[in-house]
Amino acid sequence: MQSTRISTKLTKRAFGGLAVIAVAFLVLVIRIFCLQTVDFDYYRNKVLDQLTTESTILSERGNIYDSNGVLLATNKTAYRVFIAPKTIHDEMKKAKKDGNAERVDLDVKISRGLSELLGIEYDTIYTMTGKTTSLDATVLREASSEQADDVLKLISDLKVSNCIYVEPTNVRYYCYSDLATHVLGFTGRDGDGLYGLEYYYNKQLAGTPGKFITARDAYGNEMPYEYQSYIDAIDGYDLNTTLDIKIQAILEEQLKATYVESGAQAGVAGMVMNVKTGAVYAMGTYPDFDSNDAWTLSAEYAAQLESSGLTAEDEGYSALRSSLLNQMWQNKALTFTYMPGSTFKIITTAMAIETGTDKLIPTCTCRGQLNVYGSIIHCHKKGGHGVLSFAGGLQQSCNPYMMELAEKIGRSTFYNYVKNFGYLEKTGIDLPGEGISSFWDEGAFGPVDLAVASFGQNFKISMIQHLTAISAVANGGKLIQPYMVESMTDADGNIVWQHDTKEIRQVVSESACKQVATILKEGVAGDGGSKNAYVAGYRVAAKTGTSEKIGDDETLRIGSCVAFAPAEDPEIAIIIIVDEPTCTNVYGSYVAAPYIANCLEQMLPALGIEAEYTAEESAKLEVEVGNYMGMMSFSAKQSIEKAGLSVEIIGNGEKVTAQVPAAGSKLSKQNGKIILYVGDWAPNNELTVPNVIGMSASAANRILINAGFNISIEGATNYEVGSGAEVVAQYPAAGTPATRGDVVSVTFRHTDVSD
Repeated sequence: MQSTRISTKLTKRAFGGLAVIAVAFLVLVIRIFCLQTVDFDYYRNKVLDQLTTESTILSERGNIYDSNGVLLATNKTAYRVFIAPKTIHDEMKKAKKDGNAERVDLDVKISRGLSELLGIEYDTIYTMTGKTTSLDATVLREASSEQADDVLKLISDLKVSNCIYVEPTNVRYYCYSDLATHVLGFTGRDGDGLYGLEYYYNKQLAGTPGKFITARDAYGNEMPYEYQSYIDAIDGYDLNTTLDIKIQAILEEQLKATYVESGAQAGVAGMVMNVKTGAVYAMGTYPDFDSNDAWTLSAEYAAQLESSGLTAEDEGYSALRSSLLNQMWQNKALTFTYMPGSTFKIITTAMAIETGTDKLIPTCTCRGQLNVYGSIIHCHKKGGHGVLSFAGGLQQSCNPYMMELAEKIGRSTFYNYVKNFGYLEKTGIDLPGEGISSFWDEGAFGPVDLAVASFGQNFKISMIQHLTAISAVANGGKLIQPYMVESMTDADGNIVWQHDTKEIRQVVSESACKQVATILKEGVAGDGGSKNAYVAGYRVAAKTGTSEKIGDDETLRIGSCVAFAPAEDPEIAIIIIVDEPTCTNVYGSYVAAPYIANCLEQMLPALGIEAEYTAEESAKLEVEVGNYMGMMSFSAKQSIEKAGLSVEIIGNGEKVTAQVPAAGSKLSKQNGKIILYVGDWAPNNELTVPNVIGMSASAANRILINAGFNISIEGATNYEVGSGAEVVAQYPAAGTPATRGDVVSVTFRHTDVSD
């Protein structure tokens, strides 16, 4: 009986033990199942993380080209020089233990050697070597190939291949340094775009990095190739922009000229656009900077930092420097908002024609001011313009006429046109940081607001908005979205994306636009306020403006000019603004219009648009002087007279031994004379250049010709229009010794204009 009870207990214990084992086995099976199925990926990745090393394969950043395939931005190879402080420290400990005196001061030798080769302070490098917890410390991020070779020799001489490293890397390179710099932008040290097109299209330019994964065993040795994985990098796309490098260079040259000559305290900016497609051919801001060295202040901004009196050790120095850098990088043509002033009268005039208001007010008598619901608002011409026709109202930039037109147009209609011309929204151009306009809310847009808005005051817009709207007037009334990139191509040259012209809306009729263009064209060619924008051989439609900086400093001004050409069938529109000019005449007609003319005179031929001269313009054309040296005097005389110039021969002999002016000079057909010297006769500095600054065209011409000089005319070649232009510059300067027949270049400008 007792043995039976014992047997039963043993049986129960055995079954219990078996049950426990069975349960444990079941748990183990379930766990193994989970490890091999449910949690397989998780634990596999943990093992691989411990056994594999992953190296990034950098993708090649895409190039940036202009519209003609000229390379603007690309990559070049540079070398990162870095040290391994922990390894240096370990090597020194080993040398001390082994009694190797040559390597116990390895940190000193490395610091001294790199300092001499790379031009970096010894103390800076020596401090790096002391950071023994660091595996990698960069000494120079962008070393040249010559510096890299020198460092490699140092590594060999010191036998420190595990302490100093030279790593090839790509750095961004801008082929023209400071040309189109505000448009292109620049990249940071990590290669990502920080400004401009580099930032906006960073994802497309950057491409996709690849990976190289290698498995290693418990001892850190590389395992066979079947444990390796290689993922190719995908290079970035190339950008084919709308920029035309020739047009860009012309624009920037003229921006710098007006910046210097007007004394613009807050800089200048400009832009050129194809009115039919919205393609931006050029966009610039001055002062500019070097995209290859974007973190260094340009001379103008460095001067501001220096004038502050602060030094690098002073509180506030870093903040001021950062603020100046941000100002330097700002693309004013895109981000800056300003009051357009009288250039907006183009838009008001277009509204008036479209609504028939021009028929309701065909003339206006300007008395110099207008009472608008108790507010006296003045015209820029204090005494008033008197009786003006509708065309004269725009050409003479009359404020009261614009106010009367706006009142007849009506607040609601006027507001809707402002909206439809795109002034209440961003243009959507493919560049970062587009400025936001400020205009009245429709419900708060009162009669006085309407009056001042009619001539472009008390609201702010961006240059890109304004030029887009002006382009709509130029192209027949279509508002077109502006853009910077025409297409993108992959590494094999295949087009992966192509821009399509985007027409936003028809704002006004083509007939209204043609009438506005005719009024503007006749004003430029005649006695209008924009006559400094005249270009011989081309019909230019232009309007100038001068606005106050209300809300900033009301004593300061912004002078500007907008234009499109050829007026009969416009191709391009252009704008230049001069922010805070400090010269005597701050009107846009003086500080902006002449530079618009200089731009168009060069840009239109560059775009294949040929000049068509009137008979009057042809008579004023200048002739380039040929090279007559060594020719028989009678042959030279015939050639000169055939070119439409007069000639004088001095001396006795048959062959020409000297000539004045030199070959390549330009002379007017009207009174140009070439002096040929023959025999032993030679020119000498027996004359002194007279002072003709401030004189009229006729007076300057008479004085220079009578004094024995030739005259070359620059600037306003329509110098006889209205009250006439006057000389604002001459070269050579008055008092300079000169030879009879030398050319004196004079620059004419209309100074009787205001806007």
